[in-house]
Amino acid sequence: MTSITRRDFVKAAALAPVALTHLAGGTAHADAQQGSRPVAPAEPFDYVFAGAGHNALVCAAYVAKAGFKVLVLEGRALIGGGAKTAEILLPGFKQDLCSSNHGGFLNNPAMRNNELPLRDYGYEWTDPEVVMHYPFLDGASLTVFLKDPERTAATIERVSKKDAATFRRLLPLRAKYLAAAPADRAKMREAILFERLGSMSGYDAGRQVWESPHMQAAGLAGGHFGAVPGSDPGSGTQAFAMMGQLDGRPMPKGGSGMLTIALGRLIEANHGVILTNKGVTRLIVESGKCVGVECADGSRYRAQKAVVSTIHVKHLIDMAPRELWGDEFVDRTELWVPEHSMFAFHFALSESPKYAMASGGTTTSAEAAILQRPESIFGLNADRARGELLALDDIPLQIVTPSSADPTRAPAGMATLKIEGTLPYELKGGAKQWDTVKEQVADKLLTYYMKLTTNITREKVLAKALFSPLDIERMNPAMWRGSVHAGDRRFNQTMAYRTKIPGLYLTGGCTGSGGSVSGNPGRGAAAAILEDAGTSLEVVVNKGRTA
Repeated sequence: MTSITRRDFVKAAALAPVALTHLAGGTAHADAQQGSRPVAPAEPFDYVFAGAGHNALVCAAYVAKAGFKVLVLEGRALIGGGAKTAEILLPGFKQDLCSSNHGGFLNNPAMRNNELPLRDYGYEWTDPEVVMHYPFLDGASLTVFLKDPERTAATIERVSKKDAATFRRLLPLRAKYLAAAPADRAKMREAILFERLGSMSGYDAGRQVWESPHMQAAGLAGGHFGAVPGSDPGSGTQAFAMMGQLDGRPMPKGGSGMLTIALGRLIEANHGVILTNKGVTRLIVESGKCVGVECADGSRYRAQKAVVSTIHVKHLIDMAPRELWGDEFVDRTELWVPEHSMFAFHFALSESPKYAMASGGTTTSAEAAILQRPESIFGLNADRARGELLALDDIPLQIVTPSSADPTRAPAGMATLKIEGTLPYELKGGAKQWDTVKEQVADKLLTYYMKLTTNITREKVLAKALFSPLDIERMNPAMWRGSVHAGDRRFNQTMAYRTKIPGLYLTGGCTGSGGSVSGNPGRGAAAAILEDAGTSLEVVVNKGRTA
């Protein structure tokens, strides 16, 4: 990877098929594949969007709703970025390629206030009763039940009566602290507790709060979904991961990609155009202003008002003369810190995984989180520093089986399974070593996982598709170095929506509130664009609404 430039990597990725060649024939509806009508390069558009991740689509939906003519260009065969679903295993098995949980997006005003009527375009969700299950090899387990703290605490009581009492005591205090305005928190006793614990590592905070190693490990496993290891300072809120999960982890019916399908339909209903297999590789700058983009196939599209980019800044900076960006942008980009890189191993199963309950019987769960020993969390940074894979015996794993809650995800009686977590991007010998070792790594983790179920054996694994950190970057160059959230979210390294280059705006995981499926960067960028265009987000949202 070090022998080519970032721009070369983006151009090669845009021209190549998706990491798995059969991905291009995924489950996304024909209208989400887009590009259904030809567009002449000379056709006028007000705004041209480079990339079709969910934030770009959210932004484009608001801008199109305002009456502006928008063009969205996507380098892959499917729109969606990190919110994408495809049949990469066998027919009928709808696998989320990255995100599955959409709790953040449902709290966005776009959905909460129905600013974007996505329900009308097929976006629905389910909120599983069993939110998260934490199984352990010694037979213990913890389970988070939707909006049911007492039932959740009862599972904690089986490993530690003291921890169950602590859970019941701290839960209302945490809720009070989170509900308070930032200015009021300084006066609250609860602030001393939660802010001091939050500044610690998740490991240290967990040892301060919980007696049982099971509860300490659960916090580190369930708190690791943001790809920051709980061994790092500032990760202390991971100790309360189970409390946050009580509010639920909703999943879209039919797959994470149903969000971007619905957004695509909404954009087209407002006369916008979306083209796939159009990877942007260069910004067209004339007289210091960005006036359009050039794609990997040589086609060029001009924007009468502005270009909106969701390309990772590590790639974007090479797409225009460096002197135009300004010193702050250049310095921030050069010092950009990625989170730990993610892997995702996908499997088709002949039946849903079942887990033993400490109280007896079994349960299924759309999600599980696994870590046996809290001290194992220190292995992640050690392996990353050395480019080794020595900690595989016990790393935090997120297990996603949406078909347990949404039967449309798999053929009747069968199941989808995704085992994901973080491992080093750069191995000894280079990142391309992943092409050699990923089968072995996946086999080891699958073997380990099966021990935590009561029913899954190798005979029940029907197919697999393995994405290493390098494969994830190949699939989506915006996931630079396998960082699916764009960067380490503990640090204030996000970019502003407006850039120093006139006619160029940014959105996506490198801006606003950063990564995850929240839509916040998309909505924030839309607010800036509409304000500069002489209107406002509020005017556009209220357009057509009755008083």
